[in-house]
Amino acid sequence: MTISNFVKRIQDVMRNDSGVNGDAQRIEQIVWILFLKIYDAKEEVWELYDDNYKSIIPEGLKWRDWAVDKKDGDALTGDALLDFVNNELFPALKNLEIDEHTPMSQVIVKYAFEDVNNYQKDGILLRQVVNIIDEIDFTEYKERNEFGAIYESFLKDLQSAGNAGEFYTPRAVTDFMVEVTYPELGDRIADFACGTGGFLTSALDVLDKQVGNSLENRELYNKSVVGIEKKSLPHMLCATNMLIHDIDNPEIMHDNALDSDYKDLRKMEHFDLILMNPPYGGSEKESVKNNFPSELQSSETADLFMNVIMYRLKKQGRAAVIIPDGFLFGTDNAKFNIKKKLFSEYNVHTVVRMPHSVFAPYTSIHTNIIFFENTEPTEETWFYRLDMPEGYKNFSKTRPMKFEHFEDSLKWWNNREEIEVDGHPKAKKYTVQELKEKSFNIDLCGFPNEEEVILEPMDLIMEYQEKRTSLNSEIDHVLDQITSKLGDD
Repeated sequence: MTISNFVKRIQDVMRNDSGVNGDAQRIEQIVWILFLKIYDAKEEVWELYDDNYKSIIPEGLKWRDWAVDKKDGDALTGDALLDFVNNELFPALKNLEIDEHTPMSQVIVKYAFEDVNNYQKDGILLRQVVNIIDEIDFTEYKERNEFGAIYESFLKDLQSAGNAGEFYTPRAVTDFMVEVTYPELGDRIADFACGTGGFLTSALDVLDKQVGNSLENRELYNKSVVGIEKKSLPHMLCATNMLIHDIDNPEIMHDNALDSDYKDLRKMEHFDLILMNPPYGGSEKESVKNNFPSELQSSETADLFMNVIMYRLKKQGRAAVIIPDGFLFGTDNAKFNIKKKLFSEYNVHTVVRMPHSVFAPYTSIHTNIIFFENTEPTEETWFYRLDMPEGYKNFSKTRPMKFEHFEDSLKWWNNREEIEVDGHPKAKKYTVQELKEKSFNIDLCGFPNEEEVILEPMDLIMEYQEKRTSLNSEIDHVLDQITSKLGDD
């Protein structure tokens, strides 16, 4: 089949269905149907290689049992199809029985359907959508690979789907972070807020080239990545993404990685490589904050994820994490203590400052990539400013960030030198002592000549709140020093 217009064909059908409102619901609707189709194709392969394979999906509810239209007039459609999906299929999949012995390849089905809904109200239109998806033959390697590219494009389109855009990190960014952290077969790679799985698939693309014809290597590949995702839609998108990338047992948990006490985090699995774009701008409830030592408690989600990363990074492990500017310049108690712990216990070797609008239209907040290793305390940190490409004023859906925009960064990465442009540092090395003297305000090598960017109202409020908190903290710190000196006298 021709699948280049695959998503458009489905969306055109769904626009006629009164039950589906907006892109986010259309995407969720496509994804649960797509998941069942792909899972059925996987099960056909597993059945071929394992005579004792037993599906977790009950008989009569597998894709092949109800979705395939044999053109004999017996295919479920209309009210009969709606009744089957709403009253048989969904209740059964949401209530699948699992235990500690259930393999992840089966647990993933229950996880995938925990919070998913069927939005379509027209059973005839639902049949049309099912038939379009059934045209793809996922048992054919060539067609499955071709669909992988379509799925990547589909995830990219999430950026224009309102809040769903928060789940997609531009592929150029994930590929760059993977390129300079050197994943190898045998590494256990994690993302604790994995969204649609962009970091994990970028890493898998690198690992796949290392597999060759070795069955042992293929097994290492299959066990290489772990993801945790709190929200149901991106969780299902990620699980589907893993199946498309031939991960037979996707370790993609539907959970909140922040919802564990730090004492328990220390006992959990530690990872060789952690790649993340933690949610930022959000806040967590008090019970989540209380999972961490008092000095590391923060109302900012990204701060708490930095704690999780530090607790779960294996000795000699490495991490690359996207953080907002507020983490760099923030000197309130929590941010100060988190950065103090980070620099005193880990080697923070590089901070890459990214230009504005990388995540447009989801957010205009400036972001950075911080790279560190669990090897030794930091002695010096390089800051490198990635400038907006020539001819660009902003990134957008039609002019997104591309991997080629990191070319100069990659050349600099292995041959580091200080760079000055128009009297301002573009790349500069600072000792940890210099950073301590700044109270770990590491807002360095910024964008001095950048035109002022007009932020969205909520982004502007968030930025001002972070600056106010940081400024208040600095004032408190100075007052404490003055009071201490007066007391000494």
